[in-house]
Amino acid sequence: MRIYIGTQGLPATARGHGIEAGLRRLHELGLNALEVDFAHGIYLSMEESRDLGRLADELGIRLSIHAPYYINLCSEDEEVIRRSKHRILECVERGEVMHADTIAIHSAFYGKRSKEEAYAMVRAGYESIVDEMRSMGIKHVRLGAETMARRNQFGTLDEVLRLYKDLNGWVRPYVDFAHIFARNDGRIDYADVIDRLLNAGLEYINAHFTGLARKGYRYVDVHRPIGEPQFEPLALEIVRRRLDITIICESPLLELDCLRMRNILEFMSMELSLD
Repeated sequence: MRIYIGTQGLPATARGHGIEAGLRRLHELGLNALEVDFAHGIYLSMEESRDLGRLADELGIRLSIHAPYYINLCSEDEEVIRRSKHRILECVERGEVMHADTIAIHSAFYGKRSKEEAYAMVRAGYESIVDEMRSMGIKHVRLGAETMARRNQFGTLDEVLRLYKDLNGWVRPYVDFAHIFARNDGRIDYADVIDRLLNAGLEYINAHFTGLARKGYRYVDVHRPIGEPQFEPLALEIVRRRLDITIICESPLLELDCLRMRNILEFMSMELSLD
């Protein structure tokens, strides 16, 4: 069982500025993962990415990347699709040299297309990116199609698992448990989600976790401190099954909720070992 827990972006309590200070703070706290946050733009050069990878390797911190939000592989505008692919490939280049394992990507919006039409477009978009990755000699980093919260977004668990199968593992599921919870009207069966991932042949899970806000009778994709969905049932599944997993915290409390999740996992491990 290998469990990596860390923050999306830099921890709030980092001393000093820049990503190096953030990595060192995570290490001080005993956390061991960082999702490099390119959601609002790619801010690291290739050389800076390489230096980041060296330091992360030295500190034992596992890296992943969040791609820019402004990606839509199902757009009716061909230029939007071209730019989306370019942004993903910029993340791929940096991810490879920093030894990141996976890039979390918000793949597309359905728009006016049927879900099957959207799937065909998204698959074709990823296929062309994978072809380019092969020609670039990419060995390590993989694409991660994220499960999404809103019903107008591509990214059900079925869809991302289908991509994983159809593209021979080059596009992995990036499991956002809170998004699945919101999309299913405040319900999630962690055991079922994990069963489906393992049955698809996934040996390592990349995941996001956060609490969500409630609006009326529904949960919406507004991040809150961990509360709903509950983390404890997921922690129990992780420990029982001895999963290999990275959990990236997207809560506004970042490292505080990371430490809370780590403590819950340690408590569950101790409890099960005593049974």
